[in-house]
Amino acid sequence: MLPRITLLVGFAVLVGPSLARAQQVEKRFNRTAAMIAMRDGIKLHTTVFVPKDVKGPLPFILLRTPYGIDSRGPGSLQSYLKDLADEGYIFVFQDIRGRFKSEGTFVMSRAPRDPKDEKAIDEGTDTYDTIEWMLKHVADNNGKVGMLGISYPGWLTQMAALEPHPALKAISPQASPADQFLGDDFHHNGAFRLSYGFEYVAMMETDKLNTMFKFDRHDTYEWYLKLGALSNVNPKYFKGKMPTWNDFIKHPNYDEFWQKQAFAPYLTKVTVPSLHVAGWFDQEDFYGPLKIYELLEKHDKKNQNFLVVGPWNHGGWGGGPGNSLGRIKFDSDTGAYFLAKVQAPWFNHHLKGKGELKQPEALMFQTGSNKWVSHDRWPPDGTVTKKLYFHWNGRLWWEPPPLDKFTGHDKYISDPAKPVPYRPRPVTPTYPGKEWQVWMVEDQRFVHQRPDVLTYETEPLTEDITVAGSLTAKLFASTSGTDSDFIVRLIDVYPETYANDPTMGGYQLLISGEPVRARFRKSFEKPEPVKPNEVNEYTINLHWSHHCFRKGHKIMVQVQSSWFPLIDRNPQKYVPNIFEAKDSDFQAAEQRVHRSPTWPSHVSLQVMGGK
Repeated sequence: MLPRITLLVGFAVLVGPSLARAQQVEKRFNRTAAMIAMRDGIKLHTTVFVPKDVKGPLPFILLRTPYGIDSRGPGSLQSYLKDLADEGYIFVFQDIRGRFKSEGTFVMSRAPRDPKDEKAIDEGTDTYDTIEWMLKHVADNNGKVGMLGISYPGWLTQMAALEPHPALKAISPQASPADQFLGDDFHHNGAFRLSYGFEYVAMMETDKLNTMFKFDRHDTYEWYLKLGALSNVNPKYFKGKMPTWNDFIKHPNYDEFWQKQAFAPYLTKVTVPSLHVAGWFDQEDFYGPLKIYELLEKHDKKNQNFLVVGPWNHGGWGGGPGNSLGRIKFDSDTGAYFLAKVQAPWFNHHLKGKGELKQPEALMFQTGSNKWVSHDRWPPDGTVTKKLYFHWNGRLWWEPPPLDKFTGHDKYISDPAKPVPYRPRPVTPTYPGKEWQVWMVEDQRFVHQRPDVLTYETEPLTEDITVAGSLTAKLFASTSGTDSDFIVRLIDVYPETYANDPTMGGYQLLISGEPVRARFRKSFEKPEPVKPNEVNEYTINLHWSHHCFRKGHKIMVQVQSSWFPLIDRNPQKYVPNIFEAKDSDFQAAEQRVHRSPTWPSHVSLQVMGGK
């Protein structure tokens, strides 16, 4: 039995295996521990596993983490890194600054240093200094290092490639965040990820260990609703002692603080062969790995930048077969396939010179049809942008709305006191609960036909529709308030009679969903209120997908104004800083979504073959 994997908010953590399995690892490897001095004198706790049954010289696999290496090392060698362990590598694991047994001060997503400042440090310099130590102090190495990791460790991997050590020959940043304001852990399009951000800060900054916040209610939906405005967090719970929460308050907009952390300014060249990995149902960092790949691809002159996307949640390829997620089946062991047939050959080729690299530019698992597809580029050639327009009576179709008696809008009341839940209640804590791992593939019927959720859907499809590329929603909407959120969700509706599995009849599978915050409609840097009842255009990036809507299925789009407590509640009254809003600022508002020739709300899909 493989060690259990718990997917924590924003990043992946391997829970230690049983004592027997730890002893199994000890039989295969000689384990040593060291405190490695960085250039500023701070020492980082590091463990080295050298195989007993494989003769050197061997390359290194380095994994750095904020989650504690004493359990992670043995656990990962029997799951996530097992294929590499069977091949023969020296494994090095390290606690980053300020975490667990390492010295120094932990800084969440520490921004890259100024290269002109010789004394400045960042995660890249710590990696550089660690590799330098490895080469000098670990015998029988071949002078080559590979680095990988999921989520925060994936981000650390990409950081190491900004100013890489010459011995770093291949990396695989997996589920790495790229921008914490626009699309990853803490914000999506500037909308704050409440349960995620609150619980992750409590876990990471209460002490040097992983400390879970203790809720006094089983249903955290109720707990966060009772909490009230975000301004209540510090007086009631954090007491101003959590640096990252204080940063949220100080930086409610896309200012220099967030821009300096984001990868966009730094990824101007491919310095190391890179294999980027993402999951279509990643509930934490789906934006990041695809954005990193996209940024680097503009500068990939030597064909060293590759992308793999599978049918996984956050880190779902790291252990277990990957043949299903929740009730959704994939018809093959996708995780095991990736680890054995993609990840291991990648490092074997670059670090051992073993085997011809046959990695396609983009290896994608096409959900819906459940098959791996290779592309020479991503998005692939041969796609056509098609638009699905909102129509009267909840109809969704390829033609724009006509000018007739049905032209107009649909409306609903958004009440912050009764927000739309993002998953079925009770909403258990974000982690380590199992529900958080699978909420993106849960049946969406739990909110269908709520009065504050608009639904548009096609007739049953007469042929397969395969999306391959970007998804974009364009809303023409108004609110009676001076600020608002609009959330758009794209859903695959199964036939009522589903022969493959009758229990899945009518299932509503979420393909993508994202919020937009009205205050940021013109600029993430300079928010401004909206004029009550004025129609504004909102463009919502639903990111990339490779999904086949099968014949007989329907395509559904839903629009709402809350997604709680995944996203914090918008007061719907403009305040300069929502983190400082008072409970009295929250008000109900009438929302209108327009569907007319003048204001044709729709979603755009990149479709294979133009169908």
